[in-house]
Amino acid sequence: MTIAYGNHAPTPTRPGGKHEGIIVCWFLGLGSLVSWSSMLTIGDYYYCLFPKYHPSRVLTLVYQTFALGTMAILAYNEAKINTRKRNVAGYILFAASTLMLMVVDLATSGGGGIGPFIGICAIVAAFGVADAHVQGGMFGDMAFMCPEFMQSFFAGLAASGALTSALRLITKAAFDKSKDVLFLGISTFLEFLCVLLYAYLFPKLPIVKYCRSKAAAEGSKTVSADLAAAGIQTLANQEAADVAKPRERLSNKQLIFQNIDYALDLYLIYVLTLSIFPGFVFENTGKHKLGNKWYPLVLIAMYNVLDLISRYIPLVPCLKLESRNGLLVAVLSRFLLIPAFYFTAKYGDQGWMIFLVSFLGLTNGYLTVCVLTIAPRGYKGPEANALGNLLVLFLLGGIFSGAALDWLWLIGKKKAF
Repeated sequence: MTIAYGNHAPTPTRPGGKHEGIIVCWFLGLGSLVSWSSMLTIGDYYYCLFPKYHPSRVLTLVYQTFALGTMAILAYNEAKINTRKRNVAGYILFAASTLMLMVVDLATSGGGGIGPFIGICAIVAAFGVADAHVQGGMFGDMAFMCPEFMQSFFAGLAASGALTSALRLITKAAFDKSKDVLFLGISTFLEFLCVLLYAYLFPKLPIVKYCRSKAAAEGSKTVSADLAAAGIQTLANQEAADVAKPRERLSNKQLIFQNIDYALDLYLIYVLTLSIFPGFVFENTGKHKLGNKWYPLVLIAMYNVLDLISRYIPLVPCLKLESRNGLLVAVLSRFLLIPAFYFTAKYGDQGWMIFLVSFLGLTNGYLTVCVLTIAPRGYKGPEANALGNLLVLFLLGGIFSGAALDWLWLIGKKKAF
């Protein structure tokens, strides 16, 4: 049985391709963060080149400033933006920026100095713009699809960190510039792969066509280009329906008021996480048996691995936290980690620090997936898309605030600046 929508290919009422969609979403999540994860993971390399510039803190702040500013503009205009062009442009910008990062490294022969550092900051700003395009666009798109797509996309985000950490630990044994260029080359390839997956494979999956057709029937205009790429024409039908019966949807303000607790959850999750990771991990954990070169890499690897594992926990129904009050309590309780990290860095050994970083990653991934897979329930396509963009705006706001607050760890530290 099929539903004819528009003038071209019909859309199945019982669509297939769900498992393929989950796999594609995982790769799209991987590609949307692999470039930035690569930069974080080779942070030790940048500390060797720019020891006086606090690269992990400065680059994170630059990245999030541009991501937040761009996301605010895109969220305000989300109903008018072509989602297909937005996401494809984001992945292309990611790929081009990662390629430029390799060019800068090769052109400067891996040299330090203020010039190369400013060039890297400019590239990181482009990463932030690309991130706002992709994450907001993808979250909004998947908000009216299967929750499994959202979960898989988030797992892909975490997998980018775990993958880059594993590669970095392998290449660290033979540390040299060529290894880091190869590292960035792999990231560039993955970004181009995501361009192809999103542009040509994802829109043609039956379940994706079904969800987007349903959203278009509910008044969404952001999916028209994706449906056209899949051979489904919607514009004529949509305009006729709009003339006959104008559609109403909740405003952005109403959506925020109805979901203010979810928005605050995301904001607070990432304020806490980014106030500790990655700046504190690189500069404030002290000296231990693993040494200053290996110790931060081990901590980052543990964070990324536990962040990845935790994003699969909500797939078990009895382990998924769905209570709105329960989520808020869990999010607020994470702030006890701040004194825990402070006293562990001052008095504890490396075992306790590894445990705390692992717990930080575990709670970050778990709570993020719980919030973002629950919040869009019950909304129509256009509303779910708008809510997805607004929640990402709060998420990025939390990341920006956390990256700024991370500088407070330098108070009282000798030779901090």
